Amino acid sequence: LKEGAIVIDVGINRVPVLDEEGRPVLDEKGRPKFQIVGDVEFEKAKEICSYITPVPGGVGPLTTALLLRNTVECAKLQKTSLT
Repeated sequence: LKEGAIVIDVGINRVPVLDEEGRPVLDEKGRPKFQIVGDVEFEKAKEICSYITPVPGGVGPLTTALLLRNTVECAKLQKTSLT
């Protein structure tokens, strides 16, 4: 990464949560815990970049909103073409 870069991280990855010794952390039912991360190592990149989108919660809500807007627009166009 270049100093001052803007990073828009759209990756969604599910990785295991590990303890200090590198062993998987288990939930109350004995299943491995997971966390959602992006494609960029956030903690390292935030020291270099001027801005970085977080994962989760970065561009996901915007993507969902635009998809819904486009769906509504398509429904309106379809309705007017049928009348």
